[in-house]
Amino acid sequence: SSVSNILCVCIIIIILLSSIVSMSGSLRRVIISTKKAPDAIGPYNQAVQVNSTLYVSGQIGFNPSTMEVVSGGVVAEAEQALTNMGHILEAANCTFNNVVKTTVLLADINDFAAVNEVYTKFFTANYPARAAYQAAALPRGARVEIEAVAVVGDIHTVE
Repeated sequence: SSVSNILCVCIIIIILLSSIVSMSGSLRRVIISTKKAPDAIGPYNQAVQVNSTLYVSGQIGFNPSTMEVVSGGVVAEAEQALTNMGHILEAANCTFNNVVKTTVLLADINDFAAVNEVYTKFFTANYPARAAYQAAALPRGARVEIEAVAVVGDIHTVE
């Protein structure tokens, strides 16, 4: 009886130690890339997933087939940037619902309301946390750039 108790305690200790070892193991890093969104124009990736966290690089209003900023001003650029982001999210098996944080960079903070109107067409519920800033200059003369952090997996909002 005491031998079986010792055996049970030993098994429990082994299980606990193996879970601690697996928790301190290496992290899983996956590079996310899709031809449906513009290629990176520098030494970075469209997105990087580490375990269940997805980091989406800043998207500007590039047309993926021409690699030029779309014409039509900040509204058209915001629509294209978020469309590009949607394709990257899809490549990581996510949707806009998985996004938990965005950062919006604007060439002119006075464009905030116009970009916000476009933003609500893509983020229709479960809005992520967000920051918005005016930047001195954005790549390729863009008027808006949007980056995101998402959680990969089945996500449920609890209010």
